[in-house]
Amino acid sequence: MTAKPQATHPHAARQAPGRAVVIVAAALVLMLAGCGDRKKDKATTQTAARVNKEEITVHQINFVLQQQRALPPAQAASASRQVLSRLIDQELAVQKAQEQKLDRDPRVVQQIEAAKREIIARAYAERIGSGVSKPGADEIKKYYDEKPALFSERRIYNLQELNIEATPDQLETLRANLQSAKDANAFVEYLKSAGFKFAGKQAVTPAEQLPLASLDAFARLKDGQAMFNATPTGAQVVVLAGSRTQPVDAARAQPAIEQFLLNERKRKAIQDDLAALRAEAKIEYVGEFALDAAAAAEAATAATAVVETRSPMVAPAASMPVSEPVHLPIGASAPSSAALEKGVKGLK
Repeated sequence: MTAKPQATHPHAARQAPGRAVVIVAAALVLMLAGCGDRKKDKATTQTAARVNKEEITVHQINFVLQQQRALPPAQAASASRQVLSRLIDQELAVQKAQEQKLDRDPRVVQQIEAAKREIIARAYAERIGSGVSKPGADEIKKYYDEKPALFSERRIYNLQELNIEATPDQLETLRANLQSAKDANAFVEYLKSAGFKFAGKQAVTPAEQLPLASLDAFARLKDGQAMFNATPTGAQVVVLAGSRTQPVDAARAQPAIEQFLLNERKRKAIQDDLAALRAEAKIEYVGEFALDAAAAAEAATAATAVVETRSPMVAPAASMPVSEPVHLPIGASAPSSAALEKGVKGLK
């Protein structure tokens, strides 16, 4: 039995084309809205400037600004304009260099590859360091208590430094004359009369700006004492002209100690990771670098110790070697700062 076709409602026939029109109209609205959004996005682009056919973006400016630490907010706008100006100059130079095919110069290619390797290796090291946990309160307190010269007994040192050119066989003579000099001025006069070439300077240096490894030796110095150190070019004499105590309490020192200990943990984690990578890798020294096993191991150890140990309170430590103190025979009183300053001014 054949089914009879159902009758189409007269209104349905009229509604179908209507629905199609509505759908098409809706699609057109969405398309137009999309075009409008694209125009709006284009209007609010992150482009800061166009140099010929190349764009300089706000992201590039922000990246440069991020490298400038502690930039005051009030200076952000002017700093942005200065950065943009430098980026424009840079872009002009890059375009001209590419026009002259300098980007294909072997030396330039080598520098680009070296910079790329450095950036990638640093990113890996930062990832290793990011997994290190922060030190606890007990560890921070322990470090504070173990470093009185840096915190509870911190001193500000008035130092006179003399760098003397001398041969190895002259060092004992210099040491003996320093020991017998009545004060720093007398030692300076001896250097002049003996024909030694030397340079001097005087500086007020807080404990945290001294090398961390030598801080305890400086803390043992009394006003008027000196240190004598052999150097690759001769000798260095450091005289403590005077000092004053300026302690740092535990609460104030806590953030700096925490950051220092965290950095030390990161350094250790990176160093251990590199050591493990070396142990697993097959490394073969070739040609003039075909070192024996002991020398290769020593070189590897030096290479992995890439982070300098510094005081937790400041930035770079001074590069000053240290020996045991030499007592200048000047009686109970230390040489005056004025006398030492006079000695420095007389240096040539």
